[in-house]
Amino acid sequence: MDRYLLRYFLAVAELGSFSKAAARVSVTQPTLSVGIAKLETEVGARLFERTTRRVSLTPAGSRFLVHARRITQEYEAALREVAEAPQLKRVRAGILSTIPASDLERVVAHHAKHGGGEALEMLDSTERDIANRLSDGRLDVALTILRPSLDSFARERLRSEAYVLFVAANHKLSGVESVDGADLAGETMIVRRQCEGLADISRYFTNRAVRPSFSLRTLSDDRAMSMVAAGLGVTVAPESFKSAGLAAVKLEGFTLSRDVGLVFSDRVRERSGAFVDAARATYATAAKPPIAKQGKR
Repeated sequence: MDRYLLRYFLAVAELGSFSKAAARVSVTQPTLSVGIAKLETEVGARLFERTTRRVSLTPAGSRFLVHARRITQEYEAALREVAEAPQLKRVRAGILSTIPASDLERVVAHHAKHGGGEALEMLDSTERDIANRLSDGRLDVALTILRPSLDSFARERLRSEAYVLFVAANHKLSGVESVDGADLAGETMIVRRQCEGLADISRYFTNRAVRPSFSLRTLSDDRAMSMVAAGLGVTVAPESFKSAGLAAVKLEGFTLSRDVGLVFSDRVRERSGAFVDAARATYATAAKPPIAKQGKR
C-alpha cells in the first residue's frame, strides 16, 4: 500500500471534506478521489459515505482509521530514529599496490578488532592515482611510499626499508648475507612490473653488464613472490616482502630504499582514527607528528 493513500485517507477523515483534504495534501480533488477509490479497492471495502452535504466514515472506515493512524505514527517514528542515530564515520583509504598483502592483512585485522564502528573503504591503486584522489578529496588518507611529489601533503613515516634480492629458501644463495650483482649473471629473474624501483634495479644490473633472462613479468607482487618461492627465478623487492619459503640476500652496492607512510588529504581535519591507528600498530611505530607540508600544489 502506498503511503500517499494513507495521507489522502487521513486528511478526508479528519476534515470531513474532499475539497479541504485535497488542499491539505496539495493535490487536485479529482486526484484525491481517484486515490481514495484505489485505497477502497485495495482494502476491499468502502471507507466513506458521501452525500451532497457531508462525508463520513463507514464502519469499515472507522476500523481502518485506527490502523492508518498507527501505521503513520510508526513510519514517522522510524524516520526520526534513523535521522537521530549517529552516523558511522567512513574512512576512504588508498593503498599503494606494492604494499605487501601481509601488511595490509594485519592493518585490516587490527581495524576490525579496534575500529569502534568506523567504516573502512579501501582503494588499491598506483602512486599517481592515489595522489590525484587525495588532492581532490576522493580519498581521506593513503598508505603509500613517501615521495617528493607528496611533499605538499601532511605525511607520517611508518617504516624505512631496503630493497633486497629474494631467492627460494632452498636456493644456493639462501643463507648468504650479501652478493654482488655481477655474480647473478646466470640467474633467471622475475620482474615485478609495478615496482617503483624498477628503473634503479635495471640500472644496477646493467652497470654490472648483467643481462639476465626472465621467466615471469607480472603486475602481481603476490604471484611474483610465490613463484620465487617455487624456484622459478629470483627478484628484487622491499625487505618487507619476506615470508615463508623465501630468503633475503643483500645486494652489494645497491642502496635503494623506500619510506612507507601515511599521507593525509588536506580536506580531512582529523589525522587520526581507527585506520590510522591500525597502520601505526601494524608498522610498530609510536604516533609521530605529521611531516610538515612543503609548498603548495
